[in-house]
Amino acid sequence: MPKDLLRPHVEHFVYQKGELHVEDVSVREVARDVGTPFYIYSASAIRARVKLLVDAMASLDVQICYAMKANSNLSLLRILAGLGCGVDLVSGGELERAQAAGFPGARMVFSGVGKTHEEIVAALDAGVHQLNVESVEELVAIDEIAGALGKVATVVLRINPDVDAGTHPKITTGTRGNKFGISYQQAPEVYALASRLSHINLVGLAVHIGSQITDVTPFRKSFERVADLVKVLRAEGLTVERLDLGGGLGVAYSPEPRFDVDAYANAIRETLGDCGCALTMEPGRFIVAEAGALVTKVLYNKEADGETFTIVDAGMNDLMRPALYGATHPAWRIKEPTEQESAVPCHLVGPVCESSDTFGRFTSLPPLEKSDFVALGVAGAYGSTMSSTYNARPLVQEVLVEGNNYFLIRRKQTVADLLQYERVNTEGSI
Repeated sequence: MPKDLLRPHVEHFVYQKGELHVEDVSVREVARDVGTPFYIYSASAIRARVKLLVDAMASLDVQICYAMKANSNLSLLRILAGLGCGVDLVSGGELERAQAAGFPGARMVFSGVGKTHEEIVAALDAGVHQLNVESVEELVAIDEIAGALGKVATVVLRINPDVDAGTHPKITTGTRGNKFGISYQQAPEVYALASRLSHINLVGLAVHIGSQITDVTPFRKSFERVADLVKVLRAEGLTVERLDLGGGLGVAYSPEPRFDVDAYANAIRETLGDCGCALTMEPGRFIVAEAGALVTKVLYNKEADGETFTIVDAGMNDLMRPALYGATHPAWRIKEPTEQESAVPCHLVGPVCESSDTFGRFTSLPPLEKSDFVALGVAGAYGSTMSSTYNARPLVQEVLVEGNNYFLIRRKQTVADLLQYERVNTEGSI
């Protein structure tokens, strides 16, 4: 195959007999059976990523709590529950999904800056492992709600270490000015306050500095700040038993070096290994991103001012990241490129009525013709979970591959499904 043409760079997505396969399943056959667009996931890829983390963290005994905001499909959650993972939740809806997938409350961490009264009640009733608290007012509210229920809430304080993760501003969460966490300077005062509340069981600290971090250095700086704070708190006679290290481990959206998991584990050992705390981590994207792809079909090609626009049937409502963050996913033609083909630069765009409905300009794709299938790779995270019904476009189906079998794990939504939630006003003007 010509080296200048795009081809999969992730495991379990390979060309076999001239066609792209996920594990041992032909993507073209799935497309013909279920129609496009659709998300497709490799179960083996998910298991491999969890094993990679477990092996790296073996001597640290870290509990992995998958950040399910990355992808909350029940079938994927069941795989992770079966592997012994916990879950990191950020809403009551995710709590219900986690329960439906079989996660026990003891393996649930409830994060988020804006937990409602109803969500706090649900979390306490579920017996979650801990609530990650992000403000004094939230802390007081949890204390009051727990008291009214006759319960004691186990909490950790999420601190903002003011460490720049060096990622996109919209996915940076640990610098001064971000909405997340309690400021590092205020942490000792708030920790002391929390330790005095009657219905709060304060057990430790949490930190999370952002997403898609590909360099270990920001993690190390963050962990060093946490280690220093643990010493300060213990010197004041306060108990620190748990540390939640957050997530943010990056993935490769192009054939670039992978995130160094062993270096990350070493950073934890060298900064927090002797702190005597139970450790939790919350990877999301790292576990599922490379396991998934969005498969779409070419509708038309058109030329404009010397540029080729290839219009596909997937849009920004199906995969929001390019429009939201300017992200670029790799694009692979389902039919394997031949030695005779050369790259044909094109803009890969969707049908949604927005100029931002574009997946990017690709300079290393082989020619794309009407009815060709294309896979947008590394789309297992923040793809389906961020999708919408903009332009009255129903949510697409999802497919899970296990070896040489595949299963429809979310049917395609219909417009009729959407309409059933609406009521026409028949009483005149509002």
